[in-house]
Amino acid sequence: MNHPRSGFAAPPQGGTAGGPAEPDPRRSLGRSVDRDLRGKNREEHRFYLLLLFGALVTLAGLAAAHFMEERGHIVTGMNNQIVWGLPHVFAIFMIVAASGVLNVASIGSVFGQSAYKPHAPLSGLLCVALLAGGLMVLMLDLGRPERIIVAATHYNFKSVFAWNIFLYSGMVGLVAVYLWTMFERRFNAYAKPAGVAVLVWRFVLTTGTGSIFGFLVARQAYQSALLAPLFIVLSFGWGLAVFLIVQATLYAWNGRRFAPATERRMARLLGIFVAASLYLVAVYHLTNLYYARQGAFEAFILRDGGLYPLLFWGGYVLAGSLLPLALLFHPRWAGTRSMLAAAALVVLGAFAWLFVFIIGGQAFPLDIFPGHVVSSSFGDGAVTRYAPSLPELLLGIGGLGAAFLLTLVGVRVLDFLPADDLAAHKP
Repeated sequence: MNHPRSGFAAPPQGGTAGGPAEPDPRRSLGRSVDRDLRGKNREEHRFYLLLLFGALVTLAGLAAAHFMEERGHIVTGMNNQIVWGLPHVFAIFMIVAASGVLNVASIGSVFGQSAYKPHAPLSGLLCVALLAGGLMVLMLDLGRPERIIVAATHYNFKSVFAWNIFLYSGMVGLVAVYLWTMFERRFNAYAKPAGVAVLVWRFVLTTGTGSIFGFLVARQAYQSALLAPLFIVLSFGWGLAVFLIVQATLYAWNGRRFAPATERRMARLLGIFVAASLYLVAVYHLTNLYYARQGAFEAFILRDGGLYPLLFWGGYVLAGSLLPLALLFHPRWAGTRSMLAAAALVVLGAFAWLFVFIIGGQAFPLDIFPGHVVSSSFGDGAVTRYAPSLPELLLGIGGLGAAFLLTLVGVRVLDFLPADDLAAHKP
């Protein structure tokens, strides 16, 4: 019986009057099991909610594609001058980022940086997911997706598009082999040769993507040999930014955080990629300004084009490059939040640059007769107006949803998270 003020209590069952009671191991084990079960149930509940969210976003994109196919492209903002609209901005971003996201795996396996090796499997998964999402948008935006059979069986090797059929499928196959060498212990010795093959192939793939535009001599915005190396360098920053955002999200989902040393390495690397991209974009525009025939186009993109200069200077240069560089390199703003904010800004800047490059490049009138002014009732010589429609936006977001679904299921089914990093840095 307890005394109301003495501070002593009657010994519980199994204890002694002169000492503390022995804990019941069965009760402790039961409480631990209950906590584990509750945690597992919450995690499973979150997984299915995210799965439902990704499925709904993907279905919205598919519904938008069906709507455009049934009603025709008249329901979009595209026309005879602007044939690549907002969905192509999403598609090119995902395809280019799919190549760049493999930098993490390449640095670990090809260049022997051990800090990056645990992150290589997630890097490979994101590559396949982004490539699949980008190709989904690309095919559904063409207007006749059932014609893929013709594209896959009849090749015109003078066309860059025919090359890309092999480049994209080959990329998926090589990454699958690369992941196999990482997951299967018996084949770990072949991880480096597979990584070298993937490194070379993704350079070729991104060169092909840049060459799609570089070989279009009819458009003044394109037709430049600089576009192939420019797209390669852009892929580095865009891919790493996507990787950091996805891995941070998965870490938060699992109650983990970045290893401080790895975080600093990746933040510096992202800053270097962003600076290199900004430099090459500047060289591209300065090269155009050097040629007199490109002066009108550069004035349109950089000064007189309304929305396009605003997106270029405000969206890409300021928000997508200079501000991320400040967040990544200024010692006062060092940390996980600054790194993730910089990565998000890099992604937004990428969309701004692609919109200016793809849409603005088509909006500027064709130079059909150099040295002469051309005008007609058809609109020759006039800047084309373009306003993205809701179906176009939904199709682009649907591609992101498909990539999200593949990543979510892949991480759930296989061990794509860096286990040693997680074990060493629990909160």
